[in-house]
Parts: sequence; C-alpha cells; structure tokens
Amino acid sequence: MNDRTLQFKIIDILLTLLMVLPIVCGMVLKVLVTPLSEGMDISGARILVTIPFPVQPLVITDAQVNSWLVMISIVGLCLYLTHGIRGGVNCKRHLLATWIVEKTDSLVSSNMGSFFMEFSPFIGAILGLSAFSSLTSLLGLYPPTSDVNVVFGWSLLVFFIITHFKLKGGVWNYIKGFGDPIPVFAPFNVIGELSTPISMAFRHYGNVLSGVVVSALVAWALQGLSSLVLGWMPGAFGQIPFLQVGIPAVLSIYFDIFSGCLQAFIFAMLTMLYISTGFPEELWRERIKKREARRAAQIAKTANKKKINNTNIAV
Repeated sequence: MNDRTLQFKIIDILLTLLMVLPIVCGMVLKVLVTPLSEGMDISGARILVTIPFPVQPLVITDAQVNSWLVMISIVGLCLYLTHGIRGGVNCKRHLLATWIVEKTDSLVSSNMGSFFMEFSPFIGAILGLSAFSSLTSLLGLYPPTSDVNVVFGWSLLVFFIITHFKLKGGVWNYIKGFGDPIPVFAPFNVIGELSTPISMAFRHYGNVLSGVVVSALVAWALQGLSSLVLGWMPGAFGQIPFLQVGIPAVLSIYFDIFSGCLQAFIFAMLTMLYISTGFPEELWRERIKKREARRAAQIAKTANKKKINNTNIAV
C-alpha cells in the first residue's frame, strides 16, 4: 500500500484520539472534582473513590487514574507510530519509531549485554511511562510519579524480576550469597536486598515531588509579591499576578521536563544494572550443563534398557 487510503486516514484519526482523549478526560475530571480554593494547595493525590473491602478499603486516587490514562495514551502513540509500517506506507513517524527502537536496543546492549536484549521493550516501557507520567504536570494534572504508591509498584515489579534472575543460579547459591564476604554480614545483606525497591521508589518519587512542591511555592510567593508590589494599579490590573508570568515557566522547564526525564532515565538505568549485575551467569551455565548431562545420561540409560529388552526378545 503506497498511498494513504481513506481507511488508513480514518485509523490514523482514531489512533490520534486514543492518544489525546485520555489526557483530555483527565483534565476534565480534575476540573470536576477539584473544589475552588484560595491560597496554595500542595496536598497529595486526591481520593476519588473508596471501595469497601473486608481487610482494607480500596482507595482510588487521581494519581492511579492518571497513570492508567498515561498508559492508554502511550498505547495509542505506539500504535500511531507503527501504523502501516509493514504495509509499504512511507511516513516520517516510522523513522521516529525505528529510531526509538534502535536507541533503546543500544541502551540495553551497552548496559546489560546481548544476553538481556529481550528486556529492550520492558526498558522502553519504563522510560516512556515514567517520563510521560512526570510530564502530565505541564497540563495541570497530578503526576503519577509524585505518588509513592505508584512508583513503589513499579519498583516492586523490578525487584521481583531481579530476584527471579538471581535465583537462576540456584536457591542455595542465592541464600549463600547473603553470607558474603563473611556470615556476620548476612543480616545487613538481607536488609540491603529488601531495601532495593524502597530506595528506587523514594529516589524517583522524592525528586519529582520536590519539583512539584518547589514550583507551587514559587508560584504562590510570586502571586503574593505581585499583589504587594503592583496592587496599587487601578481596576482589574492590580489583581493580575504579573510576576507569575515567565518565572514559573522557566522553573517548569527544569522541574517538569528535565528533572522528570532525568529521573525516568535513572530509574531505567538502575533497573538494567540491578538485573544484569545480579544475574549469576557462570552458575546458571553450570546448572544448564549439569541439567543437559543428566538428561543425556537419562536418554542413554533409557536407550540401553530398550536395547537389552530387544536382545532378550530376540533370544
């Protein structure tokens, strides 16, 4: 398909809506559930729904909702970038999709090695989800990365993957590793192991939240300073916070864009390093060799039994 047919254009429009509508719905939802208030508000994620459960009620906050909306938008973006890529349609966005895949593969290959190339989609998903979640603050939404519960869920998933690859060297070798270099350090090594998801979550969450708080404090202070300095102006001009124009936007470039993308990169780097360095490749290969040797011995033993049985039948 060399030309863009009407069907192709319709699907493009639907995929564009899939990208945009979730964020628009999040903005509309915030306007509907946020009451009018005066002064500065730096409270945490707003509770939207509380569902009763036997042990503990399930609380749905705007951070969780925004996280799902970002994921839906990312799915729409991925589908849009790759739409028609195998159908012979020439689009600039296909070059962008190829560039993203190549850069992600290069990042994984240089930090984890060729053995972990299958992690490239996972690392790309972490980078995209974290970066876009932080950038939602530019649209006035509560960024999911400012909620420790959301980020801790990501860290817990990464911790399970790290533990899975550490166990590939054998359960006993994994337990024995807590005694390195001497058994006295075993309690400290256990604490260090369990603190991995906590440190990853609080590092990411703390840096993003601090930027949100600092930006809110500066905007609030500039509003008061503008009223104090320029309040003498007649009419409605004295009520306009002129000093809020420009400075919060400059801060937003660092806290919302640079810092958010940087924390996404750091989280992905820590994920790659923890998984690749925790994987005992030599022990895993030894286990594979022993498993193959046992399998070969079992096959040979079975073959010998069949040979003896056939000999007995012939006799």
